[in-house]
Amino acid sequence: MEFTMGGRLEVRITPADVGKRVSVRRRSTGGGSGAEFTDTVGVLTSWNDGVVAITRKSGESVRILESSLVAGKVVPAAPARRRGPAASFAELAAVTARAWQPVESEPLGAWRLRAAGGFTRRANSVLPLGDPGLPLGEAFERIEQWYGERGLPPYIQTATGAEGTQETLCAELERHGWRREVSAEVRIAALAPVGDLDADVSAVRLTREPDAAWLSRYQRFSTPGPHVLRVLGSGPSVWFATVAGEASGAGEGEGSGVDEPPAAIGRCVVDGRWAGFMAVEVAPEHRRRGLATAVMAALARRALDEGASAAWLQVEEDNEGARALYDGMGFAPHHRYHHFRPA
Repeated sequence: MEFTMGGRLEVRITPADVGKRVSVRRRSTGGGSGAEFTDTVGVLTSWNDGVVAITRKSGESVRILESSLVAGKVVPAAPARRRGPAASFAELAAVTARAWQPVESEPLGAWRLRAAGGFTRRANSVLPLGDPGLPLGEAFERIEQWYGERGLPPYIQTATGAEGTQETLCAELERHGWRREVSAEVRIAALAPVGDLDADVSAVRLTREPDAAWLSRYQRFSTPGPHVLRVLGSGPSVWFATVAGEASGAGEGEGSGVDEPPAAIGRCVVDGRWAGFMAVEVAPEHRRRGLATAVMAALARRALDEGASAAWLQVEEDNEGARALYDGMGFAPHHRYHHFRPA
C-alpha cells in the first residue's frame, strides 16, 4: 500500500473519516533504526481520546494509538470478486434471512428480533438492518430483555467485508460489552456450473419435506420439536436431498433409513434468482466418494429448473474441508457474518 506524498509518509485521515474504509501504517516497536511497521486495512469505526479503532473485513477490531500512526489514507471499497453474480449486501441479507426463518419475530424499528426455541443462532438472533428507532444502548437493553423473557441468550447478527456492511455496528457492540462469538463466510457463485458438476445424481432423492431419515443424519437435530421443522421448512421453495445409506436401499426412494442414517443430505431454498445451499452433510464413513458434490449438483439442477441463476451458501471459517470443496465449485467470498453476545 503506497502512503507517500512527494516521498514523505503522511497521515491523511482525520476523525471526520469515521465510517470510511482506510489503510493505515503504524509503528509497532520503538523508534530509531529498529522501528518496525504494521499495516491495517478496514473501516475506521472510531477516533476518540487518542485511540483509533479499525474493524477489518474479518470482523476483528484493531485499536491503534494515534501517536503510533506514521501514515494513513482513505481507500476505495475492496473490488468485488466477479467469479460469480453481482450482488449487494442488502440483497443477500434479505435472501439469506428468508431461507432460514424464525418461529417468532418482532420489529425493533427496522431491526428484527427472531426466536425459534434456541434452534440455531441464525433463527435466534437480531437481524439489524436499518435503524432500531432507539439509541443503541437502549436497543441493546431491549434485546437482552426480549430474549431473557424467552429463556434464550441474546445474539445480534452483523456483517463485515462488503460495501454497506456493519463494521460500525460491530464496534458499537464491542463498546457496549458484546463479544463476537462465531463468524462465517457468505459465498456466492453462478448456479449453472454447480448443476454441471461431474457427479452421479441418480442416487439423490429430492423431497419437499425432511423425513425421519434425513433428520437422523442432520447434525443440528439435537432438540426435536415442531420449531425445528418450522425453521427447516421455511423459505419460498424448499428442497431436501437424501442419499440413502447402504443398509436402507440406496436409490429405492423408500425413505425408510431410520436405523441406517443416510450417507448424505442437503437442503436448498430457491428464491427468485437465488438458490441457497444449507445442511450439506456426509457421513464420515462415506466421505471422499463425491456424495457432497452429487447432492449439490442435484439440488442445483432443480433450482435451475425453477429459474434460479445464482447460488449462495454459508460456511464457518474453521471448516477447511467445506471451504476447499466450495472453492472447487466456484464459490467466492462475498462478506462475513458474525454473532455477537453480551460478555
